[in-house]
Amino acid sequence: MSTAAFTLPAVRSNSFARTLRIFLTEARYEFVRLLRTRAFSLAVIGFPVIFYLFFGLIMNRGEHIGSVSVAKYMLGSYAVFGMVGAALFGIGGGLASEFSTGWLELKRASPMPPFAYLVAKCCSAAGFGLVIVSILTLMAITIAHVSITLPEYAQMMALTLVGTIPFACLGMVIALLVPFNATPGVINMVYLPMSFCGGLWMPIMLLPHWLQKFALVLPTYHLSQLVLGCFGYGTAGSAISHWLGLLGFTLVMLGIAAIAYRRLEQNS
Repeated sequence: MSTAAFTLPAVRSNSFARTLRIFLTEARYEFVRLLRTRAFSLAVIGFPVIFYLFFGLIMNRGEHIGSVSVAKYMLGSYAVFGMVGAALFGIGGGLASEFSTGWLELKRASPMPPFAYLVAKCCSAAGFGLVIVSILTLMAITIAHVSITLPEYAQMMALTLVGTIPFACLGMVIALLVPFNATPGVINMVYLPMSFCGGLWMPIMLLPHWLQKFALVLPTYHLSQLVLGCFGYGTAGSAISHWLGLLGFTLVMLGIAAIAYRRLEQNS
């Protein structure tokens, strides 16, 4: 009796450690795979870097809107632009491709934990987001001499980890609803207008008044306001309202994804 009582926790502990190792290994291989796919990694990292270089550092170097440094403001907004792109293309494009090739069916037939596949993709998207934020921060400090404190940088990194989740869910919805051949175009049709209208390409106060009102329903706006809040540049609304906006968007996307996946299962 005593031997059984001591053996059971050990088995559970070993099982948890084994599951955790599977999740970490899957996430590492997924990140390395995407990093070695140069068409993906160079585009996802290079797009926000080039945008920030031209529009945040070269064209607006030393510019201020009141007390707001444009270079520092756009560091926050283009950081969001980068992490959103990593989530949409990494998860939406990746899932759609693997749906079309049958790779997901092979994964489901393997003894891998069911959620390890999706968690690995979310972790790899967050990893690319961290890389993008770090590169943009380094550019801001070295080129525009923007002052970034360690707490500000740490908050940006933490928000990057959490902020990829809503857009990972959006990417999953696109992958489930859109044929693979049309996925890149649909992602761009969602990604670019959502970025512009959410105030990621230029300070939100420079957009037309009606567009500023429309931005209130966009997750890009809410995430950018949280990131800009790290610098004290948030323009409107409380942090709680922005978190609730992101949570509501995430739940809606998860609901749509669940319905789409159920229909896909019934038709297969």
